[in-house]
Parts: sequence; structure tokens; C-alpha cells
Amino acid sequence: MVMFTVTKIETKPIDGQKPGTSGLRKKVKVFTQPHYLHNFVQATFDALTAEKVRGATLVVSGDGRYYSKEAIQIIVKMSAANGVRRVWIGQNGLLSTPAVSAVIRERVGADGSKATGAFILTASHNPGGPTEDFGIKYNMENGGPAPEGITDKIYNNTTTIKEYLIAQDLPDVDISSIAVTNFSGPEGQFDVEVFDSASDYVKLMKSIFDFESIKKLVTSPSFSFCYDALHGVGGGYGKRIFVEELGAKESSLLNCTPKEDFGGGHPDPNLTYAKELVARMGLGKNAQGEPPEFGAASDGDADRNMVLGKRFFVTPSDSVAIITANAVESIPYFSGGLKGVARSMPTSAALDVVAKNLNLKFFEVPTGWKFFGNLMDAGLCSICGEESFGTGSDHIREKDGIWAVLAWLSILAHKNKANLDGGKLVSVEEIVRQHWSTYGRHYYTRYDYENVDAGAAKELMAYLVKLQSSLPEVNKIVKGIRSDVANVASADEFEYKDPVDGSVSAHQGIRYLFEDGSRLVFRLSGTGSEGATIRLYIEQYEKDPAKTGRESSEALAPLVDVALQLSKMKEYTGRSEPTVIT
Repeated sequence: MVMFTVTKIETKPIDGQKPGTSGLRKKVKVFTQPHYLHNFVQATFDALTAEKVRGATLVVSGDGRYYSKEAIQIIVKMSAANGVRRVWIGQNGLLSTPAVSAVIRERVGADGSKATGAFILTASHNPGGPTEDFGIKYNMENGGPAPEGITDKIYNNTTTIKEYLIAQDLPDVDISSIAVTNFSGPEGQFDVEVFDSASDYVKLMKSIFDFESIKKLVTSPSFSFCYDALHGVGGGYGKRIFVEELGAKESSLLNCTPKEDFGGGHPDPNLTYAKELVARMGLGKNAQGEPPEFGAASDGDADRNMVLGKRFFVTPSDSVAIITANAVESIPYFSGGLKGVARSMPTSAALDVVAKNLNLKFFEVPTGWKFFGNLMDAGLCSICGEESFGTGSDHIREKDGIWAVLAWLSILAHKNKANLDGGKLVSVEEIVRQHWSTYGRHYYTRYDYENVDAGAAKELMAYLVKLQSSLPEVNKIVKGIRSDVANVASADEFEYKDPVDGSVSAHQGIRYLFEDGSRLVFRLSGTGSEGATIRLYIEQYEKDPAKTGRESSEALAPLVDVALQLSKMKEYTGRSEPTVIT
């Protein structure tokens, strides 16, 4: 057994190590500075306290982006030095973010050990490569992201750090082969186990969904589908689940080989970046041939998803509402009923209408999956979603891209169980249009202004807050822009008091709420790695079934005019167009 020693390395605080809503994300060139990653990892261990770290079992893996392999070896050496008992690593360092949550919650080691937390190496949907983004976040023993109490401590520790502990003489571990490697140090044995990345997650999915029912749909001659992993970590899970378990053809998979740079693409499952899937599904200018019935994509770490029908896009806000409306009858895991549902504040109110109709508990929370986790741990929430292509349930404490794809396949399987022998299939578009006729339609779009000057972004937000002090003045401006837009009924800066622990999250976005149920929301996002991202959310509610079939751009045009002129977006940012529209 290889012996190792512990070395204390002197260091100094490095500016800018404040974790955002999903950990710390920066350019690779920032992370590869001397001591940068080491400082953040030690600050995390210190925030968790020595009592929790000593003897712990930690998961260390991620989406396989550039610099992951080197980062894993550094974290293993620092874990050994800080008294961690064992580290679990997905083969080749690959684990989707939802799979990490599942492994923390479900996996039991050969010696009966259970994971107490995880370092997840991902910048999610951000690009990867030597000049692109890297990220790290810590998840707790419930499988969810560290709460603000912990992330604040981590940040404070990064501002005062003087030294970190590392086992420099610990040899690099071979993460390509499934095996257990044993080491011995000052505090006793230290093990590193490399395990199969997919089996725990696949087992969990099979306990939630009726795979036999989905398989009948997927293998039916009248059904076709396409799954695009955008060269993210989801590719391995796609092969295991859709091809090996459910019998789909290999040709159903697009970009399912994980790559360090995501094949040079942007691994964000939306209409802008999932170009190949969008074309295959008959949307956009480059449509090709007869599209499949169903299409889906996931992002770099496979926690986000996009759902498409033949020549039809399902908005994430509609998706979570439709899954909720159909869950009890379509998904065995929910057959006993739903405990409650939740959405992030910027997400459209489509879910609210379903919750009201089904008499379900409903929660509106700030952006950040940790807020859903608190509700789930308290047994208050079964299904939740974000407009930023994140959907999930209480099976884990992260959003889950492949879970959402399986949820839609379950709904399609249930609606089509009598049609698989040659009958006409109920399509994704028909399911969505039927939903609108029942609950009304929330026309919805999001404008992202990326890498805006941070000072200008803050000035714009301050101006919008100041404007809220006089609603008569706001309505005068609104009517001057578009007389056909309803009056603003109320305006505020969203603040959330957690019903579970009483904690308050302030300054979570600026809202303008209109008398007809429409909304404008402005938010600064914490997921970029440089500059500031302003997100503008525009939502028009339509109850009249005769008007739910309009083109989204046409229905939203008046509110878009109001949003851009009311906020003085061009004056503050210098941008005449958003970077991305979803």
C-alpha cells in the first residue's frame, strides 16, 4: 500500500472566488493560476468543518470539460490531506450533475459506506476548452447544492486563507479503469474508487418510470425520436437508457460522445445552440426530410433539457406545467399523488394555473435549485422547474435533463397506448395545444444580454427599481409606448422567505405585473463567467381558446416594445439586439 504525507502550502487570498447560484465559474486560464483551485477547495473543506470532513466519503466527478482530469487529481490529493476517508469517481471522471445527486442519495459502497457530499466539476451549459469555462460546486449530503450559509462561509474563507493541505506525494489515480486503490496516510487508510458512471442513475430511473411502456412506444414502427447530448456528459446515459434499455436505434442519438470542448459547440439546449437537432426536428431554415415525432437535448452536465415535437418547440415553462398535469396517470412514481409543485420566479405562471386547478400546494422561489431542495426535503414539493430549461422532481436534489425526457416519453406512451399498432399517434404538439385549451396559454420569451459591462447592468437595474416608486408614472410611460398593453397593477423587487427555514433572499429580480396576468421580469444572472448577463423575461397570458394559436412573436410584440423602451435597454447597455432569444 502506497504511503503519503501531508504538506502545508502557504498561500494568499485570490479575489473573485464568490460562488454564484451554481458554484464558482471562471475561464480555464483563471482556474489554472497557481493556488486558484487549491484555495477554493481548502476554503470549502474549512467551511464544512474538520468534524464533517474527517472520515467522509466524497464524490468527485463532472461533465468531462477541459481541465477536469487535472482538477480531479488535485482534489483527490487535497481530500487525502484533509482526512477524507474515501473518494468515489465516475469512470473517466464523468458523472452528470443529476447522477452525482443520485449517487450521494442512493449508492452504498461495498463496505457499507454512503457519500456525504461531492465536488462537481462543471460550468453546466457554458462552453468548454482551453480558452473557455470551467466550474466547481459543492453538493451536500442530501444530494443538493450547498445552501447560502455554506457558500457564504466558503467565500469568506477565500478572503482570509493562508495555507492549504495537500498530499503532494500521492500518485495520480488511474480514472479510466473501474477499480479501488488503497493508500495510507497520517490519519490511516484512504481509498479511491472508480466506478461505473451510469448504473446507479439507470437503476433510479427504472424505479420511477415504466420502462416497458416506454419501450413499446420507442420501438413502435410509427414512432421515431432523436436525442442530442451536444457532446456533453449526457451522451453516455443516452446510450445506456435509450438504446440499451429502451431499444431505440443508435441513429436516434446525436452528438453522444462526450468531448472536453463539447465539439467546439455551446452545450446549451436551446433553439440557438442545438442547431443540428433543431434542423432534424423540422424547425428553422435548415429543416431536412420528415422530422421524428419527438426530439430532446441536454446540456454539458445533463441537468438541463429541451423538448421538441415534429416542427414544434415546447417552452420549458409549458413543459413543467404539462408534466405536472399528466404525472399521476403517466408516471408510476407519482401514482399516489403530488405533494406540491414549485417554479422559479422568472418562469411563466403556466404551472400556477395547473396547481390551482389540481388543488396542489404551490411555491414561487428565487432562481437556484437549492431553493427547491429545501421544499423537497420538507416533503412539500414533488415536481419543479425553471424557464432556463431545468425540470426535475424529488427523486434527487438537482434538475435532471434525462428525467425530463423520460417524463415526456411516459406521457406520450400513456396517450398512445392504444395507437401503437398502426393508429395515428397523439403528437407532442397536440398534447401542448390540448393543455392550452384547458388552462390557457402563457406566451413567453427570454432575452439574454451577455457580457454586458457590469457597471452599466447595475445602473439599469437601479433605474428600474427607482421607476417602481410611482406606478401612475410607469403606466403613463407604458401607454405612451403601446396603448394596447394593460396597465401595470403592481411592481416590486422579488424577495423570498423560505417556508422551511425562514431564511430571506432579497434582490432576486425586478417585476412589473400587469392587470391581465402578463409580466415583465428583469434579472442579473449569476451563471456567466465574465461581465454581467441581463435576462429579460416577457410573458403574455391568454385565456381565450380562440387566441391561443397565435405566433408567439406576434402575441408578445406589444410587451417586447414596452420592455425595451421602459428599461432603456439600448441606452444603458449599448446593445440594439439581445445575444440570445429563447
